[in-house]
Amino acid sequence: MDNIGNDIVDLNLAKTQSNWQRDGFLEKQFTKSEQDIILKSKNPFLQVWQFWSMKEAAYKCYTQQVEKRFFAPLKFECNLISKDEGTVIFEDNIFYTTTIFSLFYLSTIAKQKATTTSIFSKIGKADNVDKDLKIKLALIINVLPEEITKRKSSIGAPLFYHQEKKITQSCSISHHGNYGTFAFTLNNET
Repeated sequence: MDNIGNDIVDLNLAKTQSNWQRDGFLEKQFTKSEQDIILKSKNPFLQVWQFWSMKEAAYKCYTQQVEKRFFAPLKFECNLISKDEGTVIFEDNIFYTTTIFSLFYLSTIAKQKATTTSIFSKIGKADNVDKDLKIKLALIINVLPEEITKRKSSIGAPLFYHQEKKITQSCSISHHGNYGTFAFTLNNET
C-alpha cells in the first residue's frame, strides 16, 4: 500500500508557544546532523519547523503501515534535497517529502514512493478540514458530501467511505492553530 502522511505548523503559534532554543529541545527532537543544519541555517526557526513537520508526516505515513503508535523523533532522520524537497529515513524505510512555505504556516506531505498515484490535498481553516475533504471526495466520485462518512482505523487514521465502499486508500489530516490540511490517495477501486 502507498501510504501518505502530512503535517502543518502555524508559524505564529509556534513562535509564541514553543521555544525551540530552550535547553534540551533540539537534542530531544533532532539528530546531530539535523541540529547542525538547523544551527547553520539562514532561518533556524523555519528549519526547526520544517524538520519537525517532515518527521511528523513520515511518522503518520509509517504508522498507517504498521498500525502502531510510538514516540521516537530521533529515529526519523531528515535530509534536504532542495529547500522544499527532502527525505526522512526511519529504519529501512525512506519517505519522500514536499514542504509548502507561506508567511503564516508550513505544511509537509510525506509519501513512501518517489512517484505515486495522485495525491489530493488542501490547506485551509482548521475548523473546515473535514468538511472540505468530504466536498473534495464528493466531487471526485460524484456523490453528495453528506453521503460520505469518516471512520478511524485502529490507530486513529481517518478513512472515508461512501455507503460501505472505502473511498480513500490512505488519508492524513493535520491541524495546528488557525490552519488545517488534508492529504489523501484514492482507493484503487474508486
